Amino acid sequence: MVHMKETNAATGPWSIGELATACGVTVRTLHHYDEIGLLSASRRTASGHRRYTGQDVRRLYRIRTLQMLGLPLADIGAALEAPADDLTSLRNLLEGQLLHVRRHVEQVRAVEDRIRDLLSRIDAAAMPDAEQFMSTLEMIAVLENHFTPQQRQDLAARRAELGADRIEAAKTRWVALVEEGLRHAGNATPVTDPSVRQWARAWDELGAMFHSGEQTKAAARAMWQDNSAALSADLPWTAEQLTGLMAYLHQARTQR
Repeated sequence: MVHMKETNAATGPWSIGELATACGVTVRTLHHYDEIGLLSASRRTASGHRRYTGQDVRRLYRIRTLQMLGLPLADIGAALEAPADDLTSLRNLLEGQLLHVRRHVEQVRAVEDRIRDLLSRIDAAAMPDAEQFMSTLEMIAVLENHFTPQQRQDLAARRAELGADRIEAAKTRWVALVEEGLRHAGNATPVTDPSVRQWARAWDELGAMFHSGEQTKAAARAMWQDNSAALSADLPWTAEQLTGLMAYLHQARTQR
């Protein structure tokens, strides 16, 4: 989070726009948190405008930290049952965040070492070979995506275990499930409908072939949420279609 505006930096309360700007989130995100019951403004003006207090800021910090640690939004509400002023729960949260940041720092330092090695070879008038560039690019990719090195290793191991034929079959099955889900969503089929429940189960069963745990699933969901436009660029559906489909799938899961 960055510093609040000087006009109300110390005490607040803050409007939704002020809070969004100061904390590096969008107004749309804050509206979404309100809609799903994660964060509501503690105060309202006489005309009904939201006003966020210091306690709300502390809750927002906990929400964003839990997201960073890989917890899905659907599970964060339960994790926030402890009061925002509970020092023990806050300390546990900060310790978890610190561990996450330290792991990220280790990755940054590893990339830094690789880049320094490339520079030293150039300084010695020797062009690094392609393998050295490729290994450095792979480490950079770890920083740019949402998976930890261990999660990447787990995913690679699972793909190797499945084999090329089963992976291709899974891709074909996934395309069929996307089309089926878009039909259900387009027809506004109730998520309680047995056919939709069966579709959601089939989707999760397919995903379980590749994701070894909840943290990996959460990382995949976060990666999609942050990069939906880029990830859908080469797909036959728009980012808006797939984002709507993910929301529909989430509703179907909660109705099981």
